[in-house]
Amino acid sequence: MPVGTQACVKTVSSEDLEALGFEMILSNTYHLTLRPGEELIERLGGLHRFMAWNRPILTDSGGYQVMSLAASRSITQEGVQFRSHIDGSPMLLTPERSIEIQRKLGVDVTMALDVCPPYPADREEVAGAMELTHEWAKRSLSARGDGQAVFGIVQGGVHDDLRKTSAGCITSLPFDGFAIGGVSVGEPTEMQRPVVELTAPLLPEDKPRYLMGVGTPRDILHAVKCGVDLFDCVLPTRMARHHALYTLQGRINILNSRWQDVDGPPDPASVFPWTERYSAAYLRHLFLANEPLGARLATLHNLAFYARLMGEAREAIRTDSWDALEARYANA
Repeated sequence: MPVGTQACVKTVSSEDLEALGFEMILSNTYHLTLRPGEELIERLGGLHRFMAWNRPILTDSGGYQVMSLAASRSITQEGVQFRSHIDGSPMLLTPERSIEIQRKLGVDVTMALDVCPPYPADREEVAGAMELTHEWAKRSLSARGDGQAVFGIVQGGVHDDLRKTSAGCITSLPFDGFAIGGVSVGEPTEMQRPVVELTAPLLPEDKPRYLMGVGTPRDILHAVKCGVDLFDCVLPTRMARHHALYTLQGRINILNSRWQDVDGPPDPASVFPWTERYSAAYLRHLFLANEPLGARLATLHNLAFYARLMGEAREAIRTDSWDALEARYANA
C-alpha cells in the first residue's frame, strides 16, 4: 500500500496510482482528524470520495504517532493525549475515539489503537506497551460499528517471549485481520527479520497478515516468504523526494555525477511506461534545478518498481518460482 498519510500520496494522483496497478492505499487517523477533520470528510461522502480513490483504503489508528510524536504526547490507561503538531491544541485519542474516526472516514480496514514502542526501549517499557495494546484491542473491538472491519496488532519488540504472548492474546480476539507492529522502528535488519520469522506463522492462515511499515524490496520478499500478505511503507515515495531510485542493481542517487550524460534510463531492466521517455540526465537536472517534476518522476518510478515487485511475488507463488524471484531482486 502506498502511504497517503493526509489523503494524498505525495506528488501523485489517484489516477496515477490506479494506472500503476495499486489496489489499496493507507491513510492516517491522527493526521486526518486534525486536518481537515473527520466530520468534514464524512459530510463530503467519506475518504474515498474526498480523495477520488475508488479502491480500498486502510487507516493507521494513530498508534504510530504514539512513537513518532513522543515529545508531544502522554499515555494513560484511557488513551493518548496529544498536543497538535499544527497549533498545539490538545487532542485525546482513545481506542473508542480512533475507531469512531475511522468509521466516519468510511475506510475499508480500520486498525485498533496500539502503543508502538521505539527501538531501543527497555524490556519493561516494551512489556507495558504490549499490555496496554492488548487492553485497547478489546476496547477497539467493542467500539466497532456494524460491518466495520478491524485488524488487531501484535506488539512485543524484539523479545521472542513477548511476541508469542502478544500473538496469543491478539489472535484470540475476533479481529478481521492481524498485523505485526513495532518493527521498522529503528532496529537493524538483522533484528527485524527474526521478529517477522517468529510472529508471522503465529497468525491465522485464513485471515490477512499485515506487516506494518516494511520496507525495502528484500525485506518485503523475506516477509512474504514468512507468510505475510500486506505491506505499507513510505520508502518508495520518501526516497524519491530525496533523489533516490530503486533498481535491480540497488538504490541509486540520481544526483551523482555518473548520471549527468546518461541519455537513457538509470536501469534498463526497470523501465516503466510512466517515466520511460525521460532520461537519467534529465531527471538529475530536474532535481538540481529544484523542479517539482523531478520528485514526481522519481516517485512514479519507485512506485512502479514496487508494484512490479509485488506482482512478480504473486506470480512466483502461483508458479512455484520463488528462488528465481529472490535471485532477480538479490541486489535491489
